[in-house]
Amino acid sequence: MHISTKMRNALIRKVSIPEGVNCSIEESKIVMSKGAVSISRALTLPTLKVSKEGSEIVLKVASGNKTTNAKLNSFSSSLRSVLSGIGKKYVYLLESCNVHFPMTLKVDKNRLVINNFLGEKSPRSANIVQGAEVQITGSEIKVSSHDPEAAGQTAANIEIATKIKNRDRRVFQDGIFIKQKPVKELENA
Repeated sequence: MHISTKMRNALIRKVSIPEGVNCSIEESKIVMSKGAVSISRALTLPTLKVSKEGSEIVLKVASGNKTTNAKLNSFSSSLRSVLSGIGKKYVYLLESCNVHFPMTLKVDKNRLVINNFLGEKSPRSANIVQGAEVQITGSEIKVSSHDPEAAGQTAANIEIATKIKNRDRRVFQDGIFIKQKPVKELENA
């Protein structure tokens, strides 16, 4: 049996779809939904063919190199994370620490506003990615989302907003820091 070189270099990744999750594919955009939660992913790779075969999403590239293989692995990993997060939420816990000046935190639409950080007159802000929820309880901040990328990016935005430059970190220990990374929380439905 002769296998052509194109078939020999084909890269295929399969991602299983859990029960109760609906998936629809439009070109290279995948929309996954369960109940009221809907998350979409656009997979951008010129030669990528996405299809749904039974209870699996199949990602296929006719031929590829190391870079294409790495992108394909990244796409399949991202899809697995989203599919496991549709029924549960990804939760990041952050802690606000202030030694010198008491800072105040407030959620304003799609931004977290940080007032009086190190005694600064102008407030700092962090972008809250669409689909993520931010709850403030005292000095604890809870970021949760069904989309793992939205939760992670929002937590990173908040941590970066209080990054201190040109000061001694041993003295100025103020900031907001991630203290616990993704813990899956059961849906309260």
